[in-house]
Amino acid sequence: SKREIKMRKLDSTKVRPLKSEQLLHIEDHDFALRPGFGGSPIPVGIDVQVESIDSISEVDMDFTMTLYLRHYWKDERLSFRSNKNKSMTFDGRLIKKIWVPDVFFVHSKRSFIHDTTVENIMLRVYPDGNVLFSLRITVSAMCFMDFSRFPLDTQNCSLELESYAYNEDDLMLYWKHGNKSLSTDEHISLSQFFIEEFSASSGLAFYSSTGWYNRLFINFALRRHIFFFVLQSYFPAMLMVMLSWVSFWIDRRAVPARVSLGITTVLTMSTIMTGVSASMPQVSYIKAVDVYLWISFLFVFLSVIEYAAVNYLTTIEERKQLKKRGKASGMYSMDAVQAMAFDGCYHDTDVDMDLSPYPEPCEENETRASQTNISSEDTPRLKRKRSLKGNVGRIILQNNHVIDTYSRIIFPSVYIVFNFFYWGLYM
Repeated sequence: SKREIKMRKLDSTKVRPLKSEQLLHIEDHDFALRPGFGGSPIPVGIDVQVESIDSISEVDMDFTMTLYLRHYWKDERLSFRSNKNKSMTFDGRLIKKIWVPDVFFVHSKRSFIHDTTVENIMLRVYPDGNVLFSLRITVSAMCFMDFSRFPLDTQNCSLELESYAYNEDDLMLYWKHGNKSLSTDEHISLSQFFIEEFSASSGLAFYSSTGWYNRLFINFALRRHIFFFVLQSYFPAMLMVMLSWVSFWIDRRAVPARVSLGITTVLTMSTIMTGVSASMPQVSYIKAVDVYLWISFLFVFLSVIEYAAVNYLTTIEERKQLKKRGKASGMYSMDAVQAMAFDGCYHDTDVDMDLSPYPEPCEENETRASQTNISSEDTPRLKRKRSLKGNVGRIILQNNHVIDTYSRIIFPSVYIVFNFFYWGLYM
């Protein structure tokens, strides 16, 4: 009746299928099931075009990549008649109504399909039922990095693709064109890395609860640019080590100059080491840059210790010279400051000090002097041993300035050898 026809027109729950859906017979099939359900696994070919590698993060140990991901499979349920044998192309609206492979990225942290100005999804169906499904995706995935050779390292990362629901009994993932299935943009570049190679590989992954799955790998090797770290870490460390050697040419009596120079270089090296560590993950092993900076720090520290030894021996030598002068005159007069410097005790006014051999500070002089009598029964061997030690000590005391002379040669020579060994080992 007319009333029934009018009611059918007003029924909004029944939507007529689109012409394209009628042509593909979408309403006639259950697309919740994979093609060829119950039979052999459906082969799904993959090819990838890498558009860019957006970032590499050492701290988070991940990378971000933008790529075109294309799937190829055959679904006879979507076959249609075409006089000109032309394919039909659709956007993302048809994806929700048909079966598509459920490929996901293993070890991914974040990923999204670009949606400007619309979702970057393309579906192309051929008359014989072959399907091309293409996506433009940005994905951030983990990269297990080894920093033992940082910053002279090469990192190998991979992006892994796998079906989430269908194991190898239902779906077989493979590279559509073998090694040629992976292509890259010619203009891909990174600020800190040089991309050495891209390669495609495949394998199997096993899960105890669900079985074996086909897995595809996008492998790429990244070699770090060293020039940035030479300018920021290595070159400043070299300059600080060489600056610490300036101390060897300063007069050993210029205590403020040599001490301030040593402390300055030590603090600067500490700052360089802290800056490098702050930009790196807190790993439990030693990195190559740590070896270089710690050895450089050791050279700077040893230059400070070298001056401490020179200054100490110089003080002892001058004290002994004053003793000899005091013996010749019988008594040596000095002010309170000088007296305190030599015996370690406080004096109110100028004093006359008897600089007898091996004086001891303050009240302990008399008690210790009584205990230093050498027995007359020492053996000849013990006498020769003490005589040898005394001669060596006397030579060192009388020629303490030679330590600086030797340091000017030994420190640079050892540091140059270390540099040759270091760069030969890690480069």
